[in-house]
Amino acid sequence: MEDSGCGVVPDGLRTDSLGRMAMLGLRHEINALVDHDPAWARAFLEERVRIHESIGAVALGIEHCGSTAVDGLKAKPMIDILVGLASLDDWFACKHPLETLGYDYAEHAGVPGHHMFGRGHDRSDRTHLVHVVEINGEPWRSTLAFRDALRADTTLRSEYQRVKEHAVLVAPEGRARYNELKRAFIEGVKDRLTRAQ
Repeated sequence: MEDSGCGVVPDGLRTDSLGRMAMLGLRHEINALVDHDPAWARAFLEERVRIHESIGAVALGIEHCGSTAVDGLKAKPMIDILVGLASLDDWFACKHPLETLGYDYAEHAGVPGHHMFGRGHDRSDRTHLVHVVEINGEPWRSTLAFRDALRADTTLRSEYQRVKEHAVLVAPEGRARYNELKRAFIEGVKDRLTRAQ
């Protein structure tokens, strides 16, 4: 806990550049959803600049993805960032630069087509997750299509929020189980979006 001058600020709350408090950070293996925070968009933009300055031209695209990128959707308070490379074989060129920014390489994250990096306030939590993928490859296209569909369709967004809330109830601990409980819904939506193209 820290004193913000107007009272005690719980761990995980941070001020953005406009001085607003933003909830950001979640302990490892804990699953919790919080209301959407508009400050997450600025947190992404600030991190995007840091990543771009660190990785440079290797990153052909840097996008905000995941639930924190969707207005009105409850989310785990972690900023998901998609970094697109010309070839996934180039991922190692990102490793050291991301580590200098405080990211750890999650070698066993188990996300096909992704090289995952995470950082937090310390090694016990995560505030940001970077997914390094091949730009315009299936993970890039389907992740952004899913994000854009959630942004555009309030019914789909509500359905997904119910799935997420159920997953948190069933699996308040254990990220793998939480993700597994959401998988069928996400894959179903992605399949529909692919067929509609």
